[in-house]
Amino acid sequence: MTNEQHIEKIARWITECKHIVAFTGAGISTDSGIPDFRGPDGVWTRRDTGLPAPRWRVPPGRVEPNASHLSLVELQRLGKLRFLITQNTDNLHRRSGIRPELLAELHGNGHLMRCLGCKRLYARQEAGWDTGRWGPGYRTHKPLPGQPACSACGGRLVSSVVNFGDPMPQEELELAGWHARRCDLMHVLGSSLMVEPAASLVGLALRSGAWVVLVNRGETPYDEAAALRGWAGIGELIPPAVERAKRVLGEQPNKS
Repeated sequence: MTNEQHIEKIARWITECKHIVAFTGAGISTDSGIPDFRGPDGVWTRRDTGLPAPRWRVPPGRVEPNASHLSLVELQRLGKLRFLITQNTDNLHRRSGIRPELLAELHGNGHLMRCLGCKRLYARQEAGWDTGRWGPGYRTHKPLPGQPACSACGGRLVSSVVNFGDPMPQEELELAGWHARRCDLMHVLGSSLMVEPAASLVGLALRSGAWVVLVNRGETPYDEAAALRGWAGIGELIPPAVERAKRVLGEQPNKS
């Protein structure tokens, strides 16, 4: 199928479906200048061939949400996007305008601290966390004297990023599973689907009868199972499909 045919089909499914879930990986943020991991020029791909990590195309402090992030916000505004599951820790979905109650950040968020006691989340600035003084605050790091504690319960604050060996955020994982079982359309965008248990959520959607739109430049274990498999860039398919769906639904395309 051509890109145009993909766009037409995705747009039609958006208009027809009632419970759309998005599942995003690092590939959705490459258009923002952040390298992915297992893409053709990804961090792990280059490492496995003895090459250094790819360089960011923009300085980390100037990274902004891109058109693909914003198209998911449009689906949210239209009442079509019921939930968003992400493996990313880059905070771009929150910055783009996705409502926190519709978001499961399964691998955490590099801009947020989590209380080990009551599980409350804090922005680093809100918590008064000085990275230069106390470091990133990973769970495995020894607590340092004077570092901030949770204002609600006094518990220890750690980075919400889920590193290897850390437990997954159980509440977010359960909520993601609930939506995966009930969605009629799942957009899987920019994930190699190699990391569990997150990748198994796609299998839940498939077994529940959902259409799965899978857009990723590299191969995944679910390529043959997806109802639509796009090999193009996410920005080439999803934003134009959302704009076309808006026209069908009686919306005018966003000119900004």
